[in-house]
Amino acid sequence: RKKRERITYLFCLISMTHFKVAVLISGNGSNLQAIIDEFKESSHIKICCVISNKEDAYGLERAAKENIDRYFLDHTKFCTRKDFETGLTDILEKYNPDLIVLAGFMRILSEFFVEKYKGKLINIHPSLLPKHKGLNTHQKVIEEGDEFHGVTVHFVDNTLDGGPICAQASFKVKTKDVKVLENEVHKIEHELYPKVIKDIAAGKINIIN
Repeated sequence: RKKRERITYLFCLISMTHFKVAVLISGNGSNLQAIIDEFKESSHIKICCVISNKEDAYGLERAAKENIDRYFLDHTKFCTRKDFETGLTDILEKYNPDLIVLAGFMRILSEFFVEKYKGKLINIHPSLLPKHKGLNTHQKVIEEGDEFHGVTVHFVDNTLDGGPICAQASFKVKTKDVKVLENEVHKIEHELYPKVIKDIAAGKINIIN
């Protein structure tokens, strides 16, 4: 009987353990919404907080509707990038997240922050990396006549849109309209990002050494 009680107690402890995800945003938060929708009913994966460097970011309202802890941290109020990132870290350490998800976070992170959260920091980029790093990826696809376009989820390192790739999704380019391409990319972003988070939480994707 005691053994059975110990097993039951252990099961309860495991079932109560959440994989905590912190999401960093700067704007609309459509990827944040996809993540919220995917894990709203999850007993394992939980969004512990949402942080924005923009006060008017609609993503903060999305978080508010779901009663998710949310923060506005104005990067313009800090003297240096490191000071701002120290403020970010102070918030994150309240939650000790298992994963930090960049979802339209329009700030370049320094080596200080990236090294601190190495292996726990992921980003989504609207191109099939290593092609088209940086901005204006849809226009670059059209200008170079690419046959395929898509998105990449990757761990963040100290290079621009670099770091080990977690997953990619692609589609055949059938238009020269930037807005149409952007909408197609958004659709697959919203499918791929939650899936990668789920696979990381399950230990199917990780960084070794």
